[in-house]
Amino acid sequence: MRYGGKRARTELLNMGLTFLLEPFTLVFYLPPVYRFLDNRLFATCSDDTTIALWDLRKLNTKVCTLHGHTSWVKNIEYDTNTRLLVTSGFDGNVIIWDTNRCTEEGCPHKKFFHTRFLMRMRLTPDCSKMLISTSSGYLLILHDLDLTKSLEVGSYPILRARRTTSSSDTTATSSSGPRAVGSPCHQNDSSPLSEKHMSRPSQREGGSPRNSLEVLTPEVPGERDRGNCITSLQLHPKGWATLLRCSSNTDDQEWTCVYEFQEGAPVRPVSPRCSLRLTHCIEEANVGRGYIKELCFSPDGRMISSPHGYGIRLLGFDMQCSELVDCLPKEAGPLQEIRSLYSHKDVVLTTKFSPTHCQIASGCLSGHVSLYQPKF
Repeated sequence: MRYGGKRARTELLNMGLTFLLEPFTLVFYLPPVYRFLDNRLFATCSDDTTIALWDLRKLNTKVCTLHGHTSWVKNIEYDTNTRLLVTSGFDGNVIIWDTNRCTEEGCPHKKFFHTRFLMRMRLTPDCSKMLISTSSGYLLILHDLDLTKSLEVGSYPILRARRTTSSSDTTATSSSGPRAVGSPCHQNDSSPLSEKHMSRPSQREGGSPRNSLEVLTPEVPGERDRGNCITSLQLHPKGWATLLRCSSNTDDQEWTCVYEFQEGAPVRPVSPRCSLRLTHCIEEANVGRGYIKELCFSPDGRMISSPHGYGIRLLGFDMQCSELVDCLPKEAGPLQEIRSLYSHKDVVLTTKFSPTHCQIASGCLSGHVSLYQPKF
């Protein structure tokens, strides 16, 4: 997943990222989230509560339609080891689909996890962790992930909620409820898990328990008592860090934050651990209040593309676009603005790097999509 190899990537980083100021613009409805399962089969999710499987050899009809969610489906992940499809939606459910037994009628599925006001769900590249963000500012991490084990109420150990940089326990803070692109927030939330979820851990021999749940309230710049909503969640392509877009519960501040993964099991099976450390952050332009802005890492993880008002910003850990591991600060520092690109007449809500080409795409609220290509 590199820009045509090491040489092309190095040239792109060293050239100062001179992008076309007159990008090619397309106008169409933004496509749904998709995920390839192999070289021909892929899945898409939709706000109509369904997931569809498609075959590249016959795109005029779906392979099958999967029913199981009751609200907008916003994320698709795929475990290549078990061939299990993982989806999450605004109904708060994470559902597992067994693509090994897929028919024209659909796939066998089961509810894997549920939490209130779920926003986004991601799997780490090695599928060893599942991260879930909520509109109440909580970040949930399932460690030692086992997708074959259904997580009913009381079947998983919970590690106490903590701030990522504090040794004291945190309490839930009220915050804005679930939002969607085109749907401003309007609800309130408290703790993502009720007391009845607490249970004794089922520990593996010689290791930590599978699917142990850690509940964090990530540190975000600004006043801590204001509460935050984690609207966007992305993972570093090498699994080194997580990228969050957070907004205050009053919608007057937005931040892009990078958190380094800190490995290491807790001392006891059920004990507070702190898996994330804030390393970089930058305040955003808070234009288009109440709308989700989707940001992303570049395929090599050296840059971040972030919606910024009517355009996007390219951000780096330093001005040389160094690897994260080469410029980790002892205390949280600012992300560096490499370049700003403005070509839209409406608020930009999403941006994405091409996984194989030197291109960046951005999409705005009115449906316009711009493609940016560097000048060599």
